[in-house]
Amino acid sequence: MLRFLHAADFHLDSPFAALPARQAAARRRESRETLARLADYVNTHGIELVLLAGDLFDSASAFRETGEQLARALGQMQARVFIAPGNHDYYGSGSPWLTVPWPENVHVFREAAMTAVELPEWNLVIHGAAFTGPEQAESLLAGFAAPEDGKVHFGLLHGEVEPSQPRYNPIRRQEIADSGLAYLALGHIHKCLEPQRLGRTLCAWPGCVEGRGFDELGPKGFYEGTLEDGAVSVTFVPFAWRRYENLTVDVTGQAPRAAVEAALPPDTARDLYRITLTGETGEAGVDAVGLAQALEPRFYALEVRDATRMAEDIWQRAQEDSLRGLFLRELRRRWKESNTEEEREQVTRAARFGLAALDHRDLG
Repeated sequence: MLRFLHAADFHLDSPFAALPARQAAARRRESRETLARLADYVNTHGIELVLLAGDLFDSASAFRETGEQLARALGQMQARVFIAPGNHDYYGSGSPWLTVPWPENVHVFREAAMTAVELPEWNLVIHGAAFTGPEQAESLLAGFAAPEDGKVHFGLLHGEVEPSQPRYNPIRRQEIADSGLAYLALGHIHKCLEPQRLGRTLCAWPGCVEGRGFDELGPKGFYEGTLEDGAVSVTFVPFAWRRYENLTVDVTGQAPRAAVEAALPPDTARDLYRITLTGETGEAGVDAVGLAQALEPRFYALEVRDATRMAEDIWQRAQEDSLRGLFLRELRRRWKESNTEEEREQVTRAARFGLAALDHRDLG
């Protein structure tokens, strides 16, 4: 039985621009340290084959020291390693694939066409191709068919299946079904997708190894697989050092902090959270800034957003024959005429601050 690992989209040297400079630098460092953790996992779990499906670097001109760090980690793996460069780390002039010396156990596919490497010890052939520029408008799998030679054939590519715009190796489902591959290891999609079988081919995207923003939520990691008697199976392994999570909390009739704390899982210290407060509140609303400051020690990074609305009984005071009533009637009209949630939130904020001004209260 052969044990293999399929990972992609490390995006080393990503800027993490949404974080403060100190934390962004720390996240870049942690991303590079993931390489050593991955090498340790490979060696302690008996992984003999590693398939890396592109975008290991965030750009084709990554820092040389980052390339050298990746090369050291891959060289420490007691496994054969295959890499198919993607659209971010395409194989081209000045890229680490050309400027960094790679260990003997590492094979980097260099052509924008399928080429093959035989691994007779496993009766296995690895087929792969590389992006040679930031875009690849034609499918790299078009016209490909593995020979029927009694060997097991794996494919390794960075790309997407039947996208709306053909920019990043637009593979067709029928091409996968016709490929004759036992397994197609793919990269480019940052969300782990359930493996699917097209024809005789099992294909999968593992997603990125580490999330980089609130568009890359939840567990991140890689696929660990086995090849036994020609049959392939894969299992997702969570591996990210930190997670990005969105949490929506309805604070209607509750103290906002108590509502948030009740909704949180027990251990969030390593993670990055965006908490959105919803529901009805009084005239003063919630102090999102103060709440974030109070809860911040429980997270690596925290953002609190106020999307609450004023309680309906406050709007009912628009019927008063007073300046307050006149103000609320005008704001209520604008709220009803709003076409988007963002516009309604702006009207609600205006109502809160206006009422605070009328009552000589400080909203901060």
